[in-house]
Amino acid sequence: MVYDYRKSATYRLTQAAKLYRNRAASELSALDVHPGQDALLKVLSEIDGQTMGAIAEALNVRPPTVTKMISRLGAQGFVRRESADRDARLARVYLTEEGRARAEGIADAWKRLERIALVGMTDKDRKKLRKLLKQVETNLGATGEPEETPPLAAEEVPGDEGVDTDETFDETV
Repeated sequence: MVYDYRKSATYRLTQAAKLYRNRAASELSALDVHPGQDALLKVLSEIDGQTMGAIAEALNVRPPTVTKMISRLGAQGFVRRESADRDARLARVYLTEEGRARAEGIADAWKRLERIALVGMTDKDRKKLRKLLKQVETNLGATGEPEETPPLAAEEVPGDEGVDTDETFDETV
């Protein structure tokens, strides 16, 4: 039996992620925020005045990425950097009033995207999906190969058994 990558869970996940990112970009553009900047603004809205290193860790990106993002958000007037009194090399990043307003708008955009993405799913399905995606995150975040990786048997070839892949969902929310 030939492996049909289009029926694999990881391919479906990739496709869903691409569509989500495109839809998020559209939602965020109304706030003058680009994908990626939204997460940074939300991280600061939870704990303002974080260091660049702490932000990089929270976003799971490299520090130079955060530096570039902070520069762009600063130019837009959404954040400001302040050097620490005791160590001028240590900078903390704070939301401006405009940045705080954007963070609130981002929360609303994320809620809309969540509703759109999960149309047709029961609360039980949503909870199971969150649990499964968390496991995928854990697996992909681990270093090296998992100790127990079961091989795919012919009858376990990933697919959409019992699911009509051409099914369309009502996206009205």
